[in-house]
Amino acid sequence: MSEQRKLAAILAADVVGFSRMVGADEDRTLARLRTLRSDVIDPTIALHKGRVVKRMGDGVLVEFRSVVDAVRCAIEVQTAMVERNAGLPEDRRIVFRIGIHLGDVVEEADGDLMGDGVNIAARLEGIAAPGAICLSEDAYRQVKARLDLTVQDMGPTNLKNIADPIRVYAVQVGMAAPATVVPAIALTGKPSIAVLPFTNMSDDPEQEYFVDGMVEDIITALSRFNQLLVIARNSSFTYKGRAVDIRQVARELGVRFVLEGGVRKAGNRLRITGQLIDAATGTHLWAERYDGGLEDVFDLQDEITAQVVGAIVPTIRRAEIEAARRKPADNLDAYDLFLRALPHVSIVQPQENQIGLDYLNRAIALDPGYAPALGYAAWCLVQRITRGWPPAFADDRAMAETFARRALAMAADDAVVLALGGFALVTLTIDLAAGLDACRRAVKQTPGSGFVATLAGAAMLWANDLDNAIVLLDRAMAIGSLDPSYFMMLTMSGTAHVFNGRSDIGVDLLERATALNPGFDSIQWVLCTAYTQLGRRTEAQAAFEKFKAMAPDATITRLIKELPISHPPHMAMVMDALRLAGLPE
Repeated sequence: MSEQRKLAAILAADVVGFSRMVGADEDRTLARLRTLRSDVIDPTIALHKGRVVKRMGDGVLVEFRSVVDAVRCAIEVQTAMVERNAGLPEDRRIVFRIGIHLGDVVEEADGDLMGDGVNIAARLEGIAAPGAICLSEDAYRQVKARLDLTVQDMGPTNLKNIADPIRVYAVQVGMAAPATVVPAIALTGKPSIAVLPFTNMSDDPEQEYFVDGMVEDIITALSRFNQLLVIARNSSFTYKGRAVDIRQVARELGVRFVLEGGVRKAGNRLRITGQLIDAATGTHLWAERYDGGLEDVFDLQDEITAQVVGAIVPTIRRAEIEAARRKPADNLDAYDLFLRALPHVSIVQPQENQIGLDYLNRAIALDPGYAPALGYAAWCLVQRITRGWPPAFADDRAMAETFARRALAMAADDAVVLALGGFALVTLTIDLAAGLDACRRAVKQTPGSGFVATLAGAAMLWANDLDNAIVLLDRAMAIGSLDPSYFMMLTMSGTAHVFNGRSDIGVDLLERATALNPGFDSIQWVLCTAYTQLGRRTEAQAAFEKFKAMAPDATITRLIKELPISHPPHMAMVMDALRLAGLPE
């Protein structure tokens, strides 16, 4: 057959005032449009499984298999454009109108689409406000129970060359949105945050430069986290000097979380406060106070930025996990499943590991290219392989490598995924060079993440780069005290000090880790080794008994095979201590 009929979700989009922009500056306008297509539009369409049917100058016609995918794609594009246009003069902003319809279309032999389904989508795009999305009633019916949208009912509308009026629903996104716009977290699949200008609470107006510079540093540091959608400075600073309602600010900027704070100067001392607010509920999720001197304001800026970022990211993630838990089980997408997995993965216990891995496998089944799920699934398998947890499958190692390499290939700009993938390749001694390179890139991209520093430090520990491992793990502990994996930071740092000949420091760190997670088996075999090195045999034996209770099937042969220690003298140190305590061969 040369043509066939089918039902399809059609998205039509074009640029507002494109002819005027081309007339004013053709080269720059066309260059920006090409960049937007390669950086934003085409990747977003591909992510949501759309097919570009044709491009018409400044416009595009896209076919989707579901209206949900089409609407999510449209919202993500429009939200991204708010960020891209921030700070640009009005006459240089590229703004899209989008129309979406579900209808009958005819597919030609060359893949082109024809018919009323296409025409209605194009007419809906024509009546959309700049930066907005218009849905037909047929399209809206498919998404109203599945997406948390706030829309304006425009009523039955006459569309050019369409015989009967069509009921139209309008969705506004970003800065142009009405007060009832849904926060960006529901639209983009990412936690979203705005950092408001901090208040200068001192009498010295000269401190404004310091206050504004610190906020800019925090915005920059947060922006390095690919898991966050961070509002640009030019948008958040429009609220400078204004008394604001946090919920209104969140609605206007389209964010879920808001960070605000203030600075007070007394003599040569500074006091800086910050608080993180969940704007959807008005709940204060985190607050902290920092004190320092003016002797070196830049060092103080860096210290505060690192601590704020280290606190904010895990706090936001916990709030997102709680939100995912409250969703009904039949309304979970890949991101929700991923969030549900995280608390189980972080505990590092066999039953919890299996629950987390099940969630992650379901997320990957829904979205095979979802890099965070791939990275955490690789980490789950590493936990299982290095401890011999049942059910142990023959292909666990191969699957871990597959997940790790796919994660690294899909997310070169996501520091957490880079660290997870690199850690897996190093820990399983699959590819030390590639794994360590990924970890180094992760740390360079996101120096403010305690979790990234932990994974990279652990990878260097297992690769016997002890000095760099200790530096990274010290940084992780300094900025990651609120991270759920803090016990792991302590454990890895303690292990590095034991291997580096400082078992006294190692014991202190490992005992703190035990208090946070007494069921983490790795702590006990390292403690047994550390106490043995210090000649504290009674305590070494007690640690060994705790380890055997957690790993009753452990033997010298199994541990040599399972533990990720690559340096033979370190492995011998551990095995000698465990043999002395009574571990069978």
